[in-house]
Amino acid sequence: METNSTITDTHTHLYSEEFDQDRNEMIQRAIDAGVSRFFIPAIDSTCTESMYELEKNHPENVFLMMGLHPTYVKDNFLEELQHVENELAKRKFYAVGEIGIDLYWDKTHLPQQQIAFKRQIQLAKQYKLPIVIHCREAFDEIFEILEEEKSPELFGIFHCFTGTYEQALQVISYNMKLGIGGVVTFKNGKIDQFLNQIDLKHIVLETDSPYLAPVPFRGKRNESSYIVNVVDKLAQIYSLSANEIAAITTENSKAIFGI
Repeated sequence: METNSTITDTHTHLYSEEFDQDRNEMIQRAIDAGVSRFFIPAIDSTCTESMYELEKNHPENVFLMMGLHPTYVKDNFLEELQHVENELAKRKFYAVGEIGIDLYWDKTHLPQQQIAFKRQIQLAKQYKLPIVIHCREAFDEIFEILEEEKSPELFGIFHCFTGTYEQALQVISYNMKLGIGGVVTFKNGKIDQFLNQIDLKHIVLETDSPYLAPVPFRGKRNESSYIVNVVDKLAQIYSLSANEIAAITTENSKAIFGI
């Protein structure tokens, strides 16, 4: 794919230890491939310092979020939420994320996950920031809270969207864009079957690297440069050029993140 439009990776864990051996080279490969903006979700307080380090080393390209990831909601979650509050009060972030509910790994902390999700939505409203939602086997639980919290101030991205057409419409009804990444290239990913019925203005691109690498890298470490494989797949689905996909999805990301 040749594209002269800049591509935005709205979700990449560049601080992951999987990149410790070649982080700068990996980021350079992505920049060479046309990816000029990387939005970095938080997991918990242990990744804060490495996120700041990334931003310091790549100030033109790296934009940080702050949040507590649902699978890291443990018995100390109130301390972790306090960390999120403290950091948001200190400096500029571009979103509260990644937040949400995950019932794939652990159902025992569902009440705590619900409290953490609601609290962080309220922080996002307070700071007029978008939210970036993580949802795994928890559409109903997430929609229940979005229904309670919905308002003109609530907006953001439903990261790694893997639901049905009906669920996609419901996500959009809450002022959310759909974060589309490697799953759209999977044979069993299913979202490629209805995506062309969703207006492209509701779509942003992401890798979730180092996870969920697109075909032909499925099962290997994902990296931001592989987003071009997602662009190519969307170009097929929407019958548009790769340039148009890159340009429109980057505009959509600007509408969310304000830059």
